[in-house]
Amino acid sequence: MTDSPSTQDFQAPPTALVRKAIAASAIGNATEWYDYGVYAATTTYLTQAFFPGAWGTTGTMLGFAVSFLLRPLGGFVWGPIGDKLGRKHVLALTILLISLATALIGLLPTHASIGVWAPVLLILLRVVQGFSTGGEYGGAATFMAEYAPDRKRGRLGSFLEFGTMAGLSAGTAFVLLLTSILDADQMASWGWRIPFLVALPLGLAGLYLRSQLDDPPVFAEVESKRGHEPSGLELLKTAAVDYWRPALIMFGMVIALNVSNYTLLAYQPDYLKNTIGLSESAGSWVILIGQILMMLMIPVFGRWSDSTGRKPMWRASLIGLFVFALPMYWLMGQGFAWAIVGFAVLGLLYIPQLATISATFPAMFPTHVRYAGFAISYNVSTAAFGGTAPLVNDWVVGDTGWHLFPAAYMMGACLIGMVALHFLKETAGASLRGTDIPSAEPEDAEPALR
Repeated sequence: MTDSPSTQDFQAPPTALVRKAIAASAIGNATEWYDYGVYAATTTYLTQAFFPGAWGTTGTMLGFAVSFLLRPLGGFVWGPIGDKLGRKHVLALTILLISLATALIGLLPTHASIGVWAPVLLILLRVVQGFSTGGEYGGAATFMAEYAPDRKRGRLGSFLEFGTMAGLSAGTAFVLLLTSILDADQMASWGWRIPFLVALPLGLAGLYLRSQLDDPPVFAEVESKRGHEPSGLELLKTAAVDYWRPALIMFGMVIALNVSNYTLLAYQPDYLKNTIGLSESAGSWVILIGQILMMLMIPVFGRWSDSTGRKPMWRASLIGLFVFALPMYWLMGQGFAWAIVGFAVLGLLYIPQLATISATFPAMFPTHVRYAGFAISYNVSTAAFGGTAPLVNDWVVGDTGWHLFPAAYMMGACLIGMVALHFLKETAGASLRGTDIPSAEPEDAEPALR
């Protein structure tokens, strides 16, 4: 199936509509990552409430990791639906499910009240979040990329990840604020619940924004030219069979991306407290300062990628993390101030990857299978390597006492990412229209690359 797009009968969306699409995508991602930020920042309280005794922090980390086991299933279900029925309807449902499940965590009875059912219910809500997130992220990135002008896709797409860091920072900051207002007993008793409950109004705001938009013109164009209405299974088969090569490349790149991501942004609060020995508040400040610096730099690197290309940004990030991971993790063990420096350096080295996700990954697939191809490949890799990173790090550090293992784990992931990056085709400035794989290199835009 090929289709060379022409400029006839195609109306690019007006600037005001593009801005609304960016905002609608970003707020959903912010809501998703607000949950992760709150979960990571309240690890101590969640452990006390749901996993007392032998399981301890490992149980809480398992609660974090288990949501990722459902992400691939979510990708397999939501992705083809998004390619068949449109991006808008799926994104409205996923943001509602994510925010509702997060809010319900704040209402759960504790282990002291109902015994083993407390962690069981927590795990079930994390499963709902994981299944919903399997459609949320790939859909939001696809939605944003298809609305953005080709020459500004890096700059505008970076605001999706700005939403990521904004959500994480807001979650961390909110928990830090509560710990400064409430005493330890109040936080352990009921204070930890408040940040989870706030997710519901955030999700409703995102739902409203998304309900005001239509599907991107890029998708509508392909939809109007289909000879027949494909089933979800047909689209799933097309994505898996005809486009296995870009899916495999993305799989390797996501290993590097998300091992780094979940080590730095999800496991780090526990690492700073239980491994390095910082206090709860000191560890939260280290994370918050680093997250704010990262958030401010995301649009800068996104804009830069429009002129330099996506591959150079990724290459510099992967090499930088490989070289500096060990020394920066060693530096973090030297005290509070050095922990800020070490975390900030690694965070800034990671940002060139994070800032260009929304510009890089959607452009690896053609429009008719973009949602499915992205969602499936991204979520399978994330489930296997990203979401399990906090659990793996916690287990190895606890079992061996090697405090620098998280750095070594990131280095190994970066090596895999470098191999995958070698096979990536540059797409900066390329059109996302039509049913061929986008490419900024015309000689490479051949069906054989599928």
